Amino acid sequence: MRFHIWMIALLLMTIAGVSGCRKYAEAAKADPLLAAYDTEADWTDAQHVIPLSYQQAQGKRIFYQDCVWCHADATPAGPSNRSNLTPVSPLLNDGAALNAESDEFMQNIITLGGSAMGKSAMMPPYGKTLSAEEIRSVIAFTRAIAQPPYRPPARPGSQYSAK
Repeated sequence: MRFHIWMIALLLMTIAGVSGCRKYAEAAKADPLLAAYDTEADWTDAQHVIPLSYQQAQGKRIFYQDCVWCHADATPAGPSNRSNLTPVSPLLNDGAALNAESDEFMQNIITLGGSAMGKSAMMPPYGKTLSAEEIRSVIAFTRAIAQPPYRPPARPGSQYSAK
Protein backbone atom coordinates (compact mmCIF):
# COMPACT_ATOMS: atom_id res chain seq x y z
CA MET A 1 0.00 0.00 0.00
CA ARG A 2 2.83 2.35 0.85
CA PHE A 3 4.36 1.66 -2.53
CA HIS A 4 1.14 2.77 -4.26
CA ILE A 5 1.04 6.01 -2.25
CA TRP A 6 4.64 6.72 -3.22
CA MET A 7 3.91 6.01 -6.86
CA ILE A 8 0.84 8.24 -6.86
CA ALA A 9 2.74 11.03 -5.10
CA LEU A 10 5.62 10.72 -7.57
CA LEU A 11 3.21 10.74 -10.50
CA LEU A 12 1.41 13.86 -9.18
CA MET A 13 4.71 15.68 -8.61
CA THR A 14 5.87 14.81 -12.13
CA ILE A 15 2.63 16.04 -13.68
CA ALA A 16 2.71 19.24 -11.60
CA GLY A 17 6.35 19.87 -12.53
CA VAL A 18 5.83 19.33 -16.24
CA SER A 19 2.68 21.42 -16.41
CA GLY A 20 4.44 24.25 -14.56
CA CYS A 21 7.17 24.34 -17.22
CA ARG A 22 4.73 24.84 -20.05
CA LYS A 23 4.55 28.55 -20.78
CA TYR A 24 2.37 29.94 -23.46
CA ALA A 25 3.84 32.59 -25.73
CA GLU A 26 2.34 36.00 -25.22
CA ALA A 27 0.93 37.71 -28.25
CA ALA A 28 3.53 40.08 -29.67
CA LYS A 29 2.63 43.69 -29.08
CA ALA A 30 2.86 45.92 -32.14
CA ASP A 31 5.71 48.36 -31.79
CA PRO A 32 4.81 51.62 -33.57
CA LEU A 33 8.49 52.33 -34.21
CA LEU A 34 8.84 49.10 -36.19
CA ALA A 35 6.08 50.25 -38.55
CA ALA A 36 7.41 53.82 -38.85
CA TYR A 37 9.16 53.09 -42.13
CA ASP A 38 6.41 50.99 -43.76
CA THR A 39 4.73 54.04 -45.27
CA GLU A 40 5.43 57.63 -46.25
CA ALA A 41 2.92 60.45 -46.26
CA ASP A 42 2.57 61.98 -49.71
CA TRP A 43 4.43 65.29 -49.53
CA THR A 44 1.79 66.98 -51.69
CA ASP A 45 -1.28 65.42 -50.05
CA ALA A 46 -0.98 64.51 -46.36
CA GLN A 47 -4.22 62.49 -46.57
CA HIS A 48 -2.57 60.08 -49.02
CA VAL A 49 -0.19 57.48 -47.56
CA ILE A 50 2.27 55.66 -49.80
CA PRO A 51 2.98 52.01 -48.83
CA LEU A 52 6.66 51.08 -49.05
CA SER A 53 8.40 47.81 -49.84
CA TYR A 54 11.32 46.68 -47.68
CA GLN A 55 13.86 48.18 -50.10
CA GLN A 56 11.95 51.47 -50.31
CA ALA A 57 11.70 51.58 -46.50
CA GLN A 58 15.47 51.15 -46.27
CA GLY A 59 15.85 54.02 -48.73
CA LYS A 60 13.54 56.14 -46.56
CA ARG A 61 15.70 55.42 -43.52
CA ILE A 62 18.84 56.51 -45.40
CA PHE A 63 17.07 59.55 -46.86
CA TYR A 64 16.05 60.83 -43.43
CA GLN A 65 19.58 60.20 -42.16
CA ASP A 66 21.65 61.69 -44.99
CA CYS A 67 19.60 63.35 -47.74
CA VAL A 68 16.71 65.17 -46.07
CA TRP A 69 18.87 68.19 -45.26
CA CYS A 70 19.10 69.21 -48.92
CA HIS A 71 16.28 67.34 -50.69
CA ALA A 72 13.25 68.27 -48.55
CA ASP A 73 11.75 71.53 -47.34
CA ALA A 74 11.57 70.31 -43.74
CA THR A 75 13.65 67.92 -41.66
CA PRO A 76 13.02 66.15 -38.35
CA ALA A 77 15.01 69.00 -36.78
CA GLY A 78 13.11 71.82 -38.53
CA PRO A 79 13.71 73.67 -41.82
CA SER A 80 16.16 72.16 -44.29
CA ASN A 81 19.25 73.74 -45.81
CA ARG A 82 17.78 73.45 -49.31
CA SER A 83 17.02 77.16 -49.72
CA ASN A 84 20.69 78.00 -49.07
CA LEU A 85 21.95 75.92 -51.99
CA THR A 86 22.81 77.28 -55.42
CA PRO A 87 21.35 75.88 -57.54
CA VAL A 88 18.49 74.75 -55.31
CA SER A 89 18.46 70.96 -55.20
CA PRO A 90 15.32 69.15 -56.34
CA LEU A 91 12.94 67.79 -53.74
CA LEU A 92 13.28 64.02 -53.59
CA ASN A 93 9.64 63.63 -54.64
CA ASP A 94 9.99 66.02 -57.61
CA GLY A 95 8.97 63.64 -60.35
CA ALA A 96 9.06 66.42 -62.93
CA ALA A 97 12.83 66.73 -62.36
CA LEU A 98 13.86 63.21 -61.34
CA ASN A 99 11.57 60.86 -63.29
CA ALA A 100 13.46 61.62 -66.50
CA GLU A 101 16.77 60.52 -64.95
CA SER A 102 17.73 56.87 -65.37
CA ASP A 103 18.40 54.70 -62.33
CA GLU A 104 22.00 54.40 -63.53
CA PHE A 105 22.41 58.18 -63.71
CA MET A 106 20.94 58.58 -60.23
CA GLN A 107 23.22 55.82 -58.92
CA ASN A 108 26.23 57.59 -60.42
CA ILE A 109 25.34 61.03 -59.11
CA ILE A 110 24.81 59.65 -55.59
CA THR A 111 28.00 57.57 -55.77
CA LEU A 112 30.28 60.10 -57.48
CA GLY A 113 28.69 63.42 -56.49
CA GLY A 114 27.18 66.22 -58.53
CA SER A 115 30.33 67.68 -60.07
CA ALA A 116 31.37 64.30 -61.52
CA MET A 117 28.04 64.13 -63.36
CA GLY A 118 27.85 67.74 -64.59
CA LYS A 119 25.49 68.82 -61.80
CA SER A 120 25.93 70.92 -58.67
CA ALA A 121 29.23 70.52 -56.86
CA MET A 122 27.25 70.92 -53.64
CA MET A 123 26.01 67.33 -54.05
CA PRO A 124 28.69 65.31 -52.23
CA PRO A 125 29.77 61.82 -53.30
CA TYR A 126 28.29 59.07 -51.12
CA GLY A 127 30.13 56.16 -52.77
CA LYS A 128 32.39 55.65 -49.75
CA THR A 129 29.58 56.26 -47.22
CA LEU A 130 26.77 54.15 -48.67
CA SER A 131 26.90 50.66 -50.16
CA ALA A 132 25.61 50.03 -53.68
CA GLU A 133 22.53 48.34 -52.17
CA GLU A 134 21.84 51.36 -49.95
CA ILE A 135 22.10 53.66 -52.97
CA ARG A 136 19.64 51.45 -54.89
CA SER A 137 17.31 51.68 -51.88
CA VAL A 138 17.42 55.49 -51.93
CA ILE A 139 16.58 55.41 -55.65
CA ALA A 140 13.70 53.00 -54.98
CA PHE A 141 12.37 55.36 -52.30
CA THR A 142 12.70 58.31 -54.69
CA ARG A 143 10.70 56.43 -57.32
CA ALA A 144 8.03 55.43 -54.76
CA ILE A 145 7.29 59.00 -53.60
CA ALA A 146 7.65 60.77 -56.96
CA GLN A 147 4.92 63.23 -57.95
CA PRO A 148 3.87 62.81 -60.68
CA PRO A 149 4.27 59.06 -60.17
CA TYR A 150 7.32 57.43 -61.72
CA ARG A 151 6.81 55.22 -64.77
CA PRO A 152 9.82 53.01 -65.59
CA PRO A 153 11.19 53.43 -69.12
CA ALA A 154 10.67 50.71 -71.70
CA ARG A 155 14.46 50.54 -72.10
CA PRO A 156 16.99 51.31 -69.30
CA GLY A 157 19.37 54.22 -69.74
CA SER A 158 23.11 54.01 -70.11
CA GLN A 159 25.10 53.64 -66.92
CA TYR A 160 27.49 56.33 -68.15
CA SER A 161 25.00 58.94 -69.29
CA ALA A 162 25.74 62.43 -68.02
CA LYS A 163 22.77 64.70 -68.51
